[in-house]
Amino acid sequence: MAKAFIMVNTEPTETNRIGERLRAIRGAVVYEVFGPFDFIVDLEADTPEDLAATLRNSIRTVRGVTTTLTCSVM
Repeated sequence: MAKAFIMVNTEPTETNRIGERLRAIRGAVVYEVFGPFDFIVDLEADTPEDLAATLRNSIRTVRGVTTTLTCSVM
């Protein structure tokens, strides 16, 4: 099992839509937060490679996502 916390920033006008997209990702628990980030995604996957693929293909590619910061859990 692989796990990471992914901090996500978005364009302000896209926050609601992006939140819906993030919540649809398998293995993701999504928190909308106030502070330096818009969302924190608690993401679990079977392998580190699956986790990286989800980050690359399902989070970073969403229109309106401006930056991400990933913290892998040891």
